[in-house]
Amino acid sequence: MKTTLKKMMAALAATVVLTMGSAGAAEEAKPATAPATAEAPKAEEQKVTGSVSLGVYNKYIFRGYELSSGSVVFQPQLSASYYGFTATMWGNIDSRERATQSFLTSDYKLVNAGLVSAEDAGHKMSFNEVDLTLSYTYSIDRLSLTGGFIHYGTKYAKETQELFLSATYDILTKPTIAVYRDIKAYPGTYINLSFSHSEPLVKMAGGDLTVDLGASFGYMIGSSDYWKTYQYDWLAAGYSYSGSKYSGFHDGMLKAGLTIPVTKSFTIQPSVQYWYPLSSKARRVVDGTSYNPNGKLDNTFVYGIGLAFNF
Repeated sequence: MKTTLKKMMAALAATVVLTMGSAGAAEEAKPATAPATAEAPKAEEQKVTGSVSLGVYNKYIFRGYELSSGSVVFQPQLSASYYGFTATMWGNIDSRERATQSFLTSDYKLVNAGLVSAEDAGHKMSFNEVDLTLSYTYSIDRLSLTGGFIHYGTKYAKETQELFLSATYDILTKPTIAVYRDIKAYPGTYINLSFSHSEPLVKMAGGDLTVDLGASFGYMIGSSDYWKTYQYDWLAAGYSYSGSKYSGFHDGMLKAGLTIPVTKSFTIQPSVQYWYPLSSKARRVVDGTSYNPNGKLDNTFVYGIGLAFNF
């Protein structure tokens, strides 16, 4: 079974890599263009656009960290854009919270105080996260630059905030590099490189039914004492989080799915994701405890369906 799974994931990765290579060749074959200049806003961009969506999945994974287990998560989102500015509200509802190597449930304060065990905490439905994002996107020819601010309203950990910058180049695989900087509870930097491609399969009344492929790769750099790693402390004569700050290649993700246009405004998107640690540091365990203070990363699948209405 493990051999078959490895072959399947290797095939998917090869598909993404081949697609990326084809995109590069096609781009080089194009004739030279005039120097890039800022595009004038299009008329349709001057009206409010947006979407309302709901995702239903078997797990909640964030940057490789497993934040749910043995339950179903519901993830509603509301987004609106006007003249390059976008505001997004995203939430996570866990049908039955259970502790994982990276997650102590919404009762984490009781767990940290020793009033309840991690195994006994949670076990109930919880609307445990609401994130708010404000961003602005500026396009120059094929290049889109986005900067913004994210507030993470989490019940299972300290609330925190990030600033981010990203750049996307509009070729076949839409390569995107994004840098996130935590400025409050967990100071550190997360860098993510991602690719995506949608291939039309069938014409439908609402548009093209597409197969969607994607891949992303993350690098984490901890910069506060929170990120100290687990090691043997000779002064204390025992193990503790007293080592060097965690940094290294962190999480990888491969994704495949479909976009099914029921109408011009309403789509259904079944998908499956495969998450895995990118380095030995990300998966490392020392004396039975995660080397990474946020918990070790595992190989895991996320599958489910998304419903989206665009306006």
